[in-house]
Amino acid sequence: MRIRRFLGNAATLLALLAGLLVWAKLPALGVLVLAVLAALWLALTRGGRLALAATRVGIAGLPQRLGASSVVVVGIAGVVGVLVAMLAMGEGFRATLASTGGTDTAIILRGGSQAETNSVITRDQAPLIETLDGIARGADGRALLSPELSQVVTLPTRDDGSDTNVQFRGVGPAAWTVRPKLRIVEGRRFNPGLREIVVGRGAQRQFRGLEVGRQLKLANQQWTVVGVFESGDAYDSELWSDVDVLGPAYQRSAYQSVTVKLDGRSGLKRLKAALAADPRLKLDVSTTRDYYAKQSEGLSKLINALGTVIGLIMALGAIFGALNSMYAAVSGRAREIATMRAIGFRGLPVVTAVMLETMLLAFLGGLIGAALAWLMFNGHSVSTLGNNFSQVVFQFRVTPELLWTGLKWALGIGLVGGLFPALRAARMEVTEALRAQ
Repeated sequence: MRIRRFLGNAATLLALLAGLLVWAKLPALGVLVLAVLAALWLALTRGGRLALAATRVGIAGLPQRLGASSVVVVGIAGVVGVLVAMLAMGEGFRATLASTGGTDTAIILRGGSQAETNSVITRDQAPLIETLDGIARGADGRALLSPELSQVVTLPTRDDGSDTNVQFRGVGPAAWTVRPKLRIVEGRRFNPGLREIVVGRGAQRQFRGLEVGRQLKLANQQWTVVGVFESGDAYDSELWSDVDVLGPAYQRSAYQSVTVKLDGRSGLKRLKAALAADPRLKLDVSTTRDYYAKQSEGLSKLINALGTVIGLIMALGAIFGALNSMYAAVSGRAREIATMRAIGFRGLPVVTAVMLETMLLAFLGGLIGAALAWLMFNGHSVSTLGNNFSQVVFQFRVTPELLWTGLKWALGIGLVGGLFPALRAARMEVTEALRAQ
């Protein structure tokens, strides 16, 4: 008997959590339709008007139940705050990489490579790439491309001084033309042939020793920081130097990628055809926007999945908190509810009134949690490990869509948390309730 009861309770709990997930995924139009139908029922039917009257009575008594009501509000605020913060982290990382590059530039990698880290382009292939159709040309007639390689180095973080991986990119002379979004905001560009570095603004904010004029010891050599650049994307996390200086310093004889400026809208198609036609070049090409968007997919999905799991765990606690608080509220209002039942309030208006009261508290908690998440995390800069095993600096992005998701979770928790206490209130025996107090 106990096992059957336990299994029944577990099945009910799982069903409620599944319902909460379905509610959280419901599009805005679906929520609007449900809200309109509920409003019409409340306004146009006798049962709805009775439910509103009972709800007003319950809300008027909230100051007398301030402690229990605060448990519901604070618990749900915590769930929404954590959930929105986690999702804002994933959204910020995705947006940073998705904004990197564009459709007018392309990145060439070894065939089958998913990232620069496992790509190799030999130096004798670079002159062949320069001759391909689809690549834009400068005023001098030369192809606008930048052969590049990436080296992971360690730098101390500003927070605690721990060593963290940073991407040190070697670029060709045309790198600035290929990426026009980059602009020097302090100092100057590095001079070709010298051990000079320019650093992204994001990297400078996260790591020590990257001020203009400072020297870094990398590959047992002294490098001088001569400038700081901004691009508003993943490049802000990198250090840049001359590819022909960085390669020998780390004993790298090949490139890893070639970034090119495409020649018009048909440039990518023509470049793909030219690569396919040359058997010496077993290389793949895609727009830089597509490449960096794909780099963000795995981690963004992981962060969103973790946020959902953590949200569910916390939502479970908030549901139990709401259940306890609303059960206590129903018990404390036993005579009041019994009186309403005695003067003609049927079960449905009583159930609706208790659930509306709980959802009102949940909505208030959702607003507080969403506001705290926005105030504390929106625009907050952090860094995490990217696909190149180096840190990517990005900002939390608390978007209106994420705030709406948080509010839907709050209302879903209120709906589940108020359901059983509402049913208990509706099933309460009038005579017993009047004698109990």
